[in-house]
Amino acid sequence: MSKQKKFDVDYTSSAVDRAGRKSTLSMFMVMLGFTFFSASMWVGQQLAGGLTFSGFVWALILGGIILAAYTGSLGYIGAESGLTLDMLARKSFGRKGSWLPSAMISFTQIGWFGVGLAMFAIPVAKEIMHLDVTPDSMPWQGYLLVLIAGILMTCTAYYGIKSLTIISYVAVPAVAILGTVAMVMAVNRGDVGLIEQFSRGTKDLGVIAGAGLVVGSFVSGGTATPNFTRFAKSAKVGLWTTVVAFFIGNSLMFCFGAISSIYVGGNDIFEVMLNLNLFYLAILVLGLNIWTTNDNALYTGGLGLSNIFGLSKKTMVLISGVIGTLSAVWLYWNFCGWLNILNCTLPPVGIILILDYFSDRQAYLEGSKEEKTVNWYAVAGVVLGAVVANLVKWGFPAINGMAVAALCYGFGRTVSKK
Repeated sequence: MSKQKKFDVDYTSSAVDRAGRKSTLSMFMVMLGFTFFSASMWVGQQLAGGLTFSGFVWALILGGIILAAYTGSLGYIGAESGLTLDMLARKSFGRKGSWLPSAMISFTQIGWFGVGLAMFAIPVAKEIMHLDVTPDSMPWQGYLLVLIAGILMTCTAYYGIKSLTIISYVAVPAVAILGTVAMVMAVNRGDVGLIEQFSRGTKDLGVIAGAGLVVGSFVSGGTATPNFTRFAKSAKVGLWTTVVAFFIGNSLMFCFGAISSIYVGGNDIFEVMLNLNLFYLAILVLGLNIWTTNDNALYTGGLGLSNIFGLSKKTMVLISGVIGTLSAVWLYWNFCGWLNILNCTLPPVGIILILDYFSDRQAYLEGSKEEKTVNWYAVAGVVLGAVVANLVKWGFPAINGMAVAALCYGFGRTVSKK
């Protein structure tokens, strides 16, 4: 076992032992980089268009609390157990039942990896290289940018948690500082103050609906939280680093998107920096911002596929990187809507992991938790929860899905005990 752990620094199929745990600062950087998600800036644009400044702040707080409670619980579980999302799923869904959540998380994260590559290449091709890029055509230089970014990001994800930590140490301070400076410069160049600028427009979005957008922005990616917090020194560290990182990271991304939208008409900090003639810094911030999230996404996809096919995490990361890179441009133009639908399918997975862990916590910690072949109640909970989350428009889609999944899981436990 010790020989295996010596070579498998990512503990793909075993709990992370004390020797594999990382410093608190490293965990905070990794989790903060995880939340630096460029697509969240699109949500910031929507929030700015539909809410006043006070409504925007309240939506961030309310949505942030819900998101932090969900991801924080998973962060605590990952840190205390030392197990990946997929190893936890084997215990709550069964050995073969875990293939469903592993496939779902892998599919969505590889999809977002591809979209992230295009989110870097297409704006650079348009704004910096002045190429004509449309949904129907893109010059070869744009595809070359996708290929280069895909190779670099796949290489760092291949080397696992160590390279993810290094990238986070570089990217997190750079994105946070440069992005904030650009945002402040944009406000200073405006003709009116921030609150007044926010008041312009239709403002037809309620705080609850806005909070729903906040929750939906990262609830699917947040389901993979145990994959990273399992390296935390303790359960408390896993909890607080996750909660604080999600509040800070998500809030920054929403603010970047909102400020850029109301002052320069774009939807991310990249366009703000271009408007301020900060060309090279704009490329740097855009690239680093996407790199941190993309590496985490590819790492998660590799772990999930490793659980299904029984191959090493590194092998599956390479395969996932190739798939995501080759399909990146198509994914960007055709698949974002589908990925947003799939986002609603993962919270039911997370809530079942949480309920099962705290129902049998001692068995998890002792390593005596029984693994069934398939827990059909858990599987049914995910399927029904996903359907409800996508079809029921009332309230928060993610919470609706989790509620249905929790009911199915609870019913299953009751029946099993009888």
